Amino acid sequence: MRFELVRAAAERHVGDKDVPGLVALVAAGEEVHVGALGRLSIGGEPVFRDSLFRIASTTKPITAVAVLALIDEGLIALEEPVGRLLPELTDRRVLKRPDGPLDDTVAAEREIIVRDLLTFTFGFGLATEMFFSPEPWPIVAATRELGLSTLGEPNPAVQPDPDAWIAGLGSLPLIAQPGERWLYNTGASVLGVLAARAAGEPFAEVMRTRIFEPLGMRDTAFWTSDTDRLAAGYRFTAAGPELWDPPDGRWSRPRAFDDGASGLVSTVDDLLAFARMLLADGRPVLSAQSVRSMTSDQLTADQKARGGLGPGFFDDRSWGFCQAVWDGGAFGWDGGFGSSWRVDPSRDLTVIVLTQRLWETSELPPVHRDIQAAAYAALD
Repeated sequence: MRFELVRAAAERHVGDKDVPGLVALVAAGEEVHVGALGRLSIGGEPVFRDSLFRIASTTKPITAVAVLALIDEGLIALEEPVGRLLPELTDRRVLKRPDGPLDDTVAAEREIIVRDLLTFTFGFGLATEMFFSPEPWPIVAATRELGLSTLGEPNPAVQPDPDAWIAGLGSLPLIAQPGERWLYNTGASVLGVLAARAAGEPFAEVMRTRIFEPLGMRDTAFWTSDTDRLAAGYRFTAAGPELWDPPDGRWSRPRAFDDGASGLVSTVDDLLAFARMLLADGRPVLSAQSVRSMTSDQLTADQKARGGLGPGFFDDRSWGFCQAVWDGGAFGWDGGFGSSWRVDPSRDLTVIVLTQRLWETSELPPVHRDIQAAAYAALD
């Protein structure tokens, strides 16, 4: 593999006015190359291979694996209604119009099942239309008032404990009928509550015992006390970079709600271990059947036609369980705090890029796109 192509692609983006620091990992079979470039913070210490980054929505596939492990154990069933463990989500009402008043509803046509949560089709979550409304939709304003932090930027500082969180969500109507359309994000948050109740232990413990310890993912968690290794988070504006979250900020202490949609910090080597488990048919964490389901298209044409994050979102991909699946067989998902994680079984290729620059749009940022392209070119 010509890793110099990947390093060159990364170097073009590293700097205080673009990406202060990053770690890029490319693995093809047993061959692994890592580049650590730039600084953990502007003017701060260098980035190293084991530096920690907030991985935001790259948390979602890990949440799916935790739930699938519980399904393999027989503690949950894929097709069962969620009401056995989440009575707060039974007998749902559904908004007549997504942007309508909260009391203008109809009855849900069926109960929510576990599969709906894994495929993001249970009837609640982010819709592209929300971002273009001149005024916040009533449902968006209600989630903010309840501190759910699920229809906007993740913020663990405002989220209540899991029981209060799911009670808050259950007090609101659904945005769509269960199974009707793909809506982003919230399904993974609900899965964390479901998993904790099924296992009878906090969601962080479910993650630790079912995934992190078996795979040796020593640095992945919902917070870290090792803040010297954690990159600062930056939001970039027309005026330049603004510090969004310092190393001793919101991810440096335990929180009330461990969010399965966006809560983890991790390293490139931990995420490689996670990828290799899926490439090895789930051993030693999942059954091969669970891996096949997670990494294959789980949406109908109608669900895709009404969903997505912007025009063309489903043009070359669909959705498995808590992650995208591409037409060519690759799978993975990215995080809006600056991460991307892509696995291509046809090439036995894994590409991981961790940065501390928040995304400005829902499109994959240039640094991630360029490194992924260079990784494929390095194989040819």
